[in-house]
Amino acid sequence: MDITVFTLFPEMFAVPLGVSIVGRAAARGIVRIGVCNFRDFATDKHRSVDDYPYGGGAGMVLRPEPLFAAVEAANLPLGTPIILLTPQGRTFNQEKAMHFAKLSSLALICGHYEGVDERVRVHLATEELSLGDFVLTGGEIAAMAVVDAVVRLLPGVIDATSIEEESHHSGLLEYPHYTRPAEFRGLGVPDIVLSGNHGAIAKWRREQALRRTWLRRPDLLENANLTGHELEHLRTWALDEVVRSPLGDVTATRALPDAAE
Repeated sequence: MDITVFTLFPEMFAVPLGVSIVGRAAARGIVRIGVCNFRDFATDKHRSVDDYPYGGGAGMVLRPEPLFAAVEAANLPLGTPIILLTPQGRTFNQEKAMHFAKLSSLALICGHYEGVDERVRVHLATEELSLGDFVLTGGEIAAMAVVDAVVRLLPGVIDATSIEEESHHSGLLEYPHYTRPAEFRGLGVPDIVLSGNHGAIAKWRREQALRRTWLRRPDLLENANLTGHELEHLRTWALDEVVRSPLGDVTATRALPDAAE
């Protein structure tokens, strides 16, 4: 896979993209990551990439010329998604990461300052993405997160079985993990994980993942592939929650998804 990042601060990517899983994937040729400083495509003597917004207002706005020129000079393969990283974008998630991991190329534009000229959004970028409902100084950290999330999903980077059991892959958060020692400062681990009964362990892990998702991210359950038995678990937990509510308020019950076909 080829990933191209357009940024004003290429030095920020040297370490994050050169170590750990992403660095090893690049060293093995599984992914090629290019970082382009679009200031190099500024045309005035001051190498300006931003200017005051028309109509007035706070902050500076990235000009369109350097960004268009940088992307065009990169000769991206036809159909390459060009992602503008901005707080106004749709939230990046695991589903989007899995979609990108199936592609052969991807381009990321790191926004900065007050934002980018609207012509970049409309006529250059094919999509806008955000890490969440908060504002960063620039799009560089968001770009690093997207690269990391995508690269680790590429075939041959990490064990495929490990990916299948991770949070968000199946629509649920991941189940609890335990390792040695079996007892630490008087704190033990569930007997089931020491039983050697892999069928029972798998069932326990699925139930724990379901309950953890229900408690922490119930919004994810709407799109989770749940069985009728698992929905019964949710209904039981929801009823227990209402009973425990001091006001007996039915609004304490979390929304329950429909059963899978």
